[in-house]
Amino acid sequence: MKIGIAQINTTVGDLSGNAERILSAYRSLAGDGAELIIFPELAVCGYPPRDLLFKSRFVSDTEDALKAIAAEVGAVPAVIGFVEDRGPCITGRPFYNAAAWCEAGAVKTVARKSLLPTYDVFDEERYFEPAEGPTVVQWQGKQIGLSICEDIWTHPDLKTSRRYCQDPVGVLAEQKIDLLVNISASPWHEGKNEAREPLVQDAAERCGCPAVYCNAVGGNDELIFDGGSIATHHERGLIAGLAAFREENHVIDLASPDGYVSGHFNLKGNAATQAALTLGLRDYAQKCGFKRALIGLSGGIDSAVVATLAADALGPENIIGVALPSSISSQHSLDDANALAKNLGIEYQEVAIADTVASAGAALSGLFVGREPDVTEENIQARARGLLLMAMSNKFGALLLTTGNKSEIAVGYCTLYGDMCGGLAAISDLPKMKVYALARHMNLDGERIPVNTIEKPPSAELRPDQKDEDTLPAYPVLDGVLRLYVEEGLSRAEIAEKGYDRAVVDEIVRKVDLNEYKRKQAAPGLKTTPLAFGIGRRIPIVQKYVS
Repeated sequence: MKIGIAQINTTVGDLSGNAERILSAYRSLAGDGAELIIFPELAVCGYPPRDLLFKSRFVSDTEDALKAIAAEVGAVPAVIGFVEDRGPCITGRPFYNAAAWCEAGAVKTVARKSLLPTYDVFDEERYFEPAEGPTVVQWQGKQIGLSICEDIWTHPDLKTSRRYCQDPVGVLAEQKIDLLVNISASPWHEGKNEAREPLVQDAAERCGCPAVYCNAVGGNDELIFDGGSIATHHERGLIAGLAAFREENHVIDLASPDGYVSGHFNLKGNAATQAALTLGLRDYAQKCGFKRALIGLSGGIDSAVVATLAADALGPENIIGVALPSSISSQHSLDDANALAKNLGIEYQEVAIADTVASAGAALSGLFVGREPDVTEENIQARARGLLLMAMSNKFGALLLTTGNKSEIAVGYCTLYGDMCGGLAAISDLPKMKVYALARHMNLDGERIPVNTIEKPPSAELRPDQKDEDTLPAYPVLDGVLRLYVEEGLSRAEIAEKGYDRAVVDEIVRKVDLNEYKRKQAAPGLKTTPLAFGIGRRIPIVQKYVS
């Protein structure tokens, strides 16, 4: 059997645009000889639609769009993800996360998702009712099992599998199917690729047949979908792997001894992180209607990495880099910012903030009389930069990118309404040491980020001779503690047992908890770790629990 995998990039709510993408891929794959064509989860409306589902006409409009798509489907069937309205006068949630088997101009069968994730960034039980079990379609003498994303995440080694009392893969295995299809919208984070291939292979072996997994690709808000669709054989292992972080449509011949693996399949490490952030930044900007981006260039590592990602995502001709020196900014920082702009080929401007800071100081001098300068005056500098960058963003219609990393944001080493100003936090889920690793990776083919930027001690430059480590632990220590506390949820005592100084742990944890209010007001950030700040981590601001 020849299976067409349509790994497409949809936009949430763009029903007409998504329909055009679906039909274009369908016609292309049918023309290439596909006998069955599969699309990602919720391809018609995009994933995740979240509370758009509660708008009065959203689901009915989605179903109308599906009917129009199905009318264009010919003899070659297509499996397309959509939202199904369960109708009035029922108990439970109002909708199904569903897959439509379309053929000969109509929807012939509807399969519904059985397992609804409610962990991390997922909240599907808010909207969807689970199916009673998976669906099997009889087609041309074959039994084809249809499953949707989480339905195959039931391997006992997965912590998430313990949430479920059902095993859709086991049910399909008992029905002796000839092909397992899984349509998915599985967001990427580091290590996700390594989990997926064995998972799909295990499902194929349990069912005793080939398994084809079609994943969404593209960025929607903070989530990045990496594609990387695969086909596995119960006896021969991996037989196909599509590109990561880009659209690709390909026909897979399940009977052929020759497999297909894209040259961009299964990217790992820094290459995967760079590709993910570039895709996420590009899609966030373009899907929100921005063609240009603006970055405040400090001469430091964070703004350099963000500027490089932006140049790759939107083209250097569409990036404005702005240095905003104060009276205490070092010349080497300006030189490094200028050198970065030249290396990347982006526009470079300098806007001094000394007069703005002085004006604010003069306005407040009467109120602050008798009080020594402290972090307040430091933050005025950061807020002056935020004020001017937002003005430039408004005037030029350019998306302002914030440059804070996960380590800084975790402990509040950032200024609310200052360097936190912006529309997208491009590296907010990258720990500081990962930022350094990514910068070095970006320079593998030649210097893009100045070497001095990578090698000099990091500094906010808000007071003379300031260094980050004046206030923070060494970043390797800070990142290690943050991973254990934020991502793994360990207590202070448990972290200290890993070899960290208890006093250092206590101070880091105190700062993380204290600065929850800042993170609630931060720009949305692109998710790259298993647990990012934002919708995947829902900690109250007002709370007194000490672990």
